[in-house]
Amino acid sequence: MRFSIRPDHRRSGSKDPSASSGLSVLILSGLSLTCLATATATAQAQNAARQSLPAEQTAAAFADPNWELPRLSWGDPDLQGDFTSRDMSGVPMQRAQQYGTQQSLTIEQFQERAGNTGRANSIRGGEEFEGNARLQLSAFDSGETGTRSFGYTSYVIDPEDGSMPALTEEARQRQGGRAGQANGPFYTMQDFGYYDRCITRGIIGSITPSLYGDAMRIVQSPTEVAISYEMLHDTRVIPLDGRSQADPGVRQYMGSSVGHWEGNTLVIETTNLTEEVGLGRYSTSEDAVLTERITRIDPDMINYVVTVDDPRTYERPWTMRMTLTTQPNYEILEYSCHEGNFFVANALRAEKLYQERVAEALANGQPMPQRSEPGAGGSNIYTPPSSAEAFDINAGE
Repeated sequence: MRFSIRPDHRRSGSKDPSASSGLSVLILSGLSLTCLATATATAQAQNAARQSLPAEQTAAAFADPNWELPRLSWGDPDLQGDFTSRDMSGVPMQRAQQYGTQQSLTIEQFQERAGNTGRANSIRGGEEFEGNARLQLSAFDSGETGTRSFGYTSYVIDPEDGSMPALTEEARQRQGGRAGQANGPFYTMQDFGYYDRCITRGIIGSITPSLYGDAMRIVQSPTEVAISYEMLHDTRVIPLDGRSQADPGVRQYMGSSVGHWEGNTLVIETTNLTEEVGLGRYSTSEDAVLTERITRIDPDMINYVVTVDDPRTYERPWTMRMTLTTQPNYEILEYSCHEGNFFVANALRAEKLYQERVAEALANGQPMPQRSEPGAGGSNIYTPPSSAEAFDINAGE
């Protein structure tokens, strides 16, 4: 509640305007402070109530069946804004078996999960770390965090048990050469993923939670919708004019997309993908069809649902759901990936040093030097070069 306080000695009957105006200010100031305290207490109570509920139950469309979403001047639902998947960080991709077909937690289960202070704290565990572990912890410490907690039990909502369908035999063979090879060997640029090389994370990978940069911006016109991803700088321009997909001979990392409205939901169908870029960590074939559905459910929330239909890769279609949200003061920044990408150069240099150690071992009849297993808390191949071997790749020749 706001007050506009102005001295008005004409209404007080006093010849000393300061006396009456001072009294008025004192009385109204006390009233203002009382109202302010009441409003603050009410807001805190409402915020506490919201935090005790899964965030999806606080969405306007859930709380008010008569809620009407905002529309643009030409009548289409307004989806515009900057949205992130920050608030989905605590939700697993696949559902734990204990929840069966339960898509959302009960209030009791939700409050138990909400009491978890987060992945970084669980990793910290009250211990001090050194070396690679300290670097990993620093990454978590600097990661972006969300402002809401959702009660979803998994991203995957179909199949009903929340599990990814099994891969086909073709898909297993397709993945075999590089599956689980994050630790090398790295002989050429082609041995790195498209994410490592600052090219793309693919459609789904571009918006799923990461340590940072997992935002997208939606901009609309009567005939197109543009979706720009913070990481890795891709922009999709999706026509809404009823045109057909691009010629099958045209293949793109983000595919060919066309959209249309089904009521208040924007439906985007994407074909013409490549086998080189999957869906984040998940493979696809050139025959894959993605169907995305985007619906605003709150001034600060949109539901994002995508169905993957790829019979050459998965034994059945599957669907995942995220609720993307706005974040206070979040700013989508330029993703200068190539300018700061030391990983490729360092990994190639480390591979060269490793192969030199292999050659030396063979020449001397010594055991073959071993690579550390991925996830074992560090990797010999990633050991930084000495100061004599290191150089600034930005310094030029």
